Amino acid sequence: MPSPRRTFAIISHPDAGKTTLTEKLLYVGGAIHLAGEVKARGANRRARSDWMKIEQQRGISVTSSVMTFEKDGVFFNLLDTPGHEDFSEDTYRTLTAVDSAVMVIDAARGIEAQTRKLFEVCRLRNVPIITFVNKVDREGRPVFELLDEIADVLALDVCPMSWPVGMGGTFEGILDLATNRISRPDGDSRTFQGRTEDAPQLPADVAEEIELAQAGYASFDAEAYRAGDLTPVYFGSALKDFGPAELIAALAEFAPPPRPQPAEPAPVQPDEKDVTGFVFKVQANMDPQHRDRIAFMRLCSGTFKRGMKLTPTGHGKPIAVHSPILFFAQDREIADEAFPGDIIGIPNHGTLRVGDTLSEKPGVRITGLPNFAPEILRRVALKDPTKTKQLRKALDDLSEEGVIQVFYPEIGSNWIIGVVGQLQLDVLLSRLEAEYKVGANLEASPFDTARWISASDPAALKEFMDLNRSALAKDRDGNPVFLAKSAWEVGYIADRYSKVTFAATRER
Repeated sequence: MPSPRRTFAIISHPDAGKTTLTEKLLYVGGAIHLAGEVKARGANRRARSDWMKIEQQRGISVTSSVMTFEKDGVFFNLLDTPGHEDFSEDTYRTLTAVDSAVMVIDAARGIEAQTRKLFEVCRLRNVPIITFVNKVDREGRPVFELLDEIADVLALDVCPMSWPVGMGGTFEGILDLATNRISRPDGDSRTFQGRTEDAPQLPADVAEEIELAQAGYASFDAEAYRAGDLTPVYFGSALKDFGPAELIAALAEFAPPPRPQPAEPAPVQPDEKDVTGFVFKVQANMDPQHRDRIAFMRLCSGTFKRGMKLTPTGHGKPIAVHSPILFFAQDREIADEAFPGDIIGIPNHGTLRVGDTLSEKPGVRITGLPNFAPEILRRVALKDPTKTKQLRKALDDLSEEGVIQVFYPEIGSNWIIGVVGQLQLDVLLSRLEAEYKVGANLEASPFDTARWISASDPAALKEFMDLNRSALAKDRDGNPVFLAKSAWEVGYIADRYSKVTFAATRER
């Protein structure tokens, strides 16, 4: 019998309406009881999933949140990923923990650069995608143009599952193509207080569009969707409540239950008896009063029971998980048991790190969770030199979370911070100040990029390291890293030392 678990992420370009859609899905799923949080003033305007201070100040999501809810016997684990272009690494790790994704596209802007980047990550892991074209109650691009762009840019078959009757000023509702029922706006124009009814005679131009679409685009095929070859497309407006209910129904009916996970020595199947899971995220200080550290673990197989002992790949000593947590954004409750597909939080004090596999069975390691070479390097300068110890603790915590990477140069005492995107530097300074009471500035680094180095011939590696000590550092695991002044220098040095491998990613 298929599992009633659906673990999915929402991905989009910034401002496409992802956080609003997240909130409406939670409302439709019965997880929150106030539909107007995105319209409310002041503190209520923050979506429930955006809890970090910098998120509230800027109105963007910069960290992945997990929300669990149940509707009609199906349990949904929703992972709200950062949409900001600077958070590709955290977003990538989140996408390793899901079985499907909802891609949100703005009807006026179509597919944007970040959408394409996130889609490529999904494609790497064959994550099936449902597309939601948002904001059709505003002026947007022609429907055929949007559908053709999705098909061309993403190289996917598209299957429209609903159709907007008009757009912007002429918007009259959304037609469900499977049931031939239409959801119409009614009452207060700022929200959907409408009605769903059997579609009457449609305007001739709309009827013709739908006929052309059904003849010209692929019909829905559940296997093609689950294989990542076809995307069903829904139209709607998250703000006006057109579409969230249909999305939840589609996820329940079509989205895959927990899938096998790539692992060594063999893939982990969800129906295996032994409990296995992996940590895809670590978050410190979700509750600033208690300085907590939570490891987010995706359960891959077995039935997890509270108090059971699991062995992490990191250090090989079994740990007892006494207080596992189920999440609803910042709200949490103790989980007595969990099943494949579920995300549980494990409180710990630095024992667990991103990429760790926890299992009842020794020797299992989930693969496909790499570190990425940072694209920006900076030195950290303390405003108060007496706070060196606090800074070291903060940088250790934040590097365990994956917010930053820390490199310790072989020569010199200035630690170097590496990030994938510029916004992570703002997050670093904000969190140092807010959570650790450490004031710091960032200074230019003499280096521009970093590469992990290795060689099958130890003598070749030693020769390279002896001759290039001034450009060498170690990461927090003690792995040797070459710090280069430019991408050109990386290529030049790699040509000179052909026996040494310069890697832009490192498997955790």
